[in-house]
Amino acid sequence: MTTGANEKLLVPIDFEAASVKALALAKDLAARLGYQVVLVHAYQLPVYTYPGLEPTLLPGFHTEVMAAAQRAVDQLAQQEGVSAVLREGDAATEVLAVAEELGAKMIVMGTHGRTGVAHLILGSVAEKIIRKSPVPVVTVRAD
Repeated sequence: MTTGANEKLLVPIDFEAASVKALALAKDLAARLGYQVVLVHAYQLPVYTYPGLEPTLLPGFHTEVMAAAQRAVDQLAQQEGVSAVLREGDAATEVLAVAEELGAKMIVMGTHGRTGVAHLILGSVAEKIIRKSPVPVVTVRAD
């Protein structure tokens, strides 16, 4: 296996405890392997639908959400000394797309560890990524 500064270790970040813990582990792994850490944050805008009306977003909402997300990701990346990618769309789909685009060698991500009804309703981004990722995925649970 070739190691070096061109190799990427991807960290999906949602700013909750589990993903922050995953970032710490990823930085440790990256330092040992000589990899670069890249944060990826994906957000999805709510679309409002009503019978007889086209699905719509509130005016200006997209720009405001994107700007706020970009500020948050950039601030964390600068604070942690890593790079970052911001995407709009389904989190699992976007994380896998970024991993492929960057040629990531590994994904290190937090998981909420939801079970039962919460898991059924909210789904599991981590589970989707684990099932579809062509590279190893390390999951980290918050305490």
